[in-house]
Amino acid sequence: MSVLPVEPEPKLFATRGGMKIAKEIAKHYGKELGNVSIAEFSDGEFQPSFEETVRGGRVYLIGSTNPPSDNLMEMLLMIDAAKRASAKHITVVMPYFGWARQDRKDKPRVPIGAKMVANLLTAAGATRIMTMDLHADQIQGFFEIPVDHLFASTIFMPYLSNLKLDNLMIASPDMGGSKRAHAYAKRMESGVVVCYKQREKANVIGKMELIGTVEGKDVVLVDDMIDTGGTIVKAAEMMMEKGAKSVRAMITHAILSGPAHERIRNSVLEELIVTDSLPLKEENSKIKVLSCAPLFAEVMKSVHSHQSISSNFIV
Repeated sequence: MSVLPVEPEPKLFATRGGMKIAKEIAKHYGKELGNVSIAEFSDGEFQPSFEETVRGGRVYLIGSTNPPSDNLMEMLLMIDAAKRASAKHITVVMPYFGWARQDRKDKPRVPIGAKMVANLLTAAGATRIMTMDLHADQIQGFFEIPVDHLFASTIFMPYLSNLKLDNLMIASPDMGGSKRAHAYAKRMESGVVVCYKQREKANVIGKMELIGTVEGKDVVLVDDMIDTGGTIVKAAEMMMEKGAKSVRAMITHAILSGPAHERIRNSVLEELIVTDSLPLKEENSKIKVLSCAPLFAEVMKSVHSHQSISSNFIV
């Protein structure tokens, strides 16, 4: 029987923007974060440097690539530095894959930003990508390297079960999220409703209608990201007007830009449940944060030891 060669212990490093989640992942992994120094120039240019050897081993580079673009650029430079330092495996751990909303040409003369970012990560030297709840499943196909696409449902489902909502109804805030909503509804043995919305432009909703009945139901909206909060807040208001008993939202990536926090505070939502894939910009009593660090740490251990990770792909 052939025996897999023993590889050196992996090393974990973090971008500056991903330091908070990286520390949690490292804690659950049982390792300290590696030492990276960042030299900064007066014009804003920066240069990361590994202050320890990574030769011949696996490095996990942890950090989301959300705007500003410095987060993505820092990750690319760290990948390149690891490659030039002769790391054998370079696994990019991105709890949130930024620029993912640009996954197709929805009008003439626009870029496919998600594909471009995939190309950049691969060209820089990444050998594996690990992320969670991509905005569109097809983004996995933009890569020519393995992609571990984890699902936040493994984090949200236990919390949702513990709420013990007797009249549970799963809802999607738009047609694009109906597949996710149906998957949650199947697992929770509940009904599902879908919102149909039309946008006037990015982050501005023109019209929204509800497909299904929510009267007397405890509604839980599920989605992959919340940005300005306009869609979720409007959907919650509409459902309460339609007779819903209560409305919550379970959303993986809490971007929460612009007036989002104020909208959430003043909304009819009972609570907004998110993961810590992105750090919250401010405290909000209506927001409950569940950690994705244990999930990533477990999958990272399994990948390094060449064990199956299929049990972590529960939708």
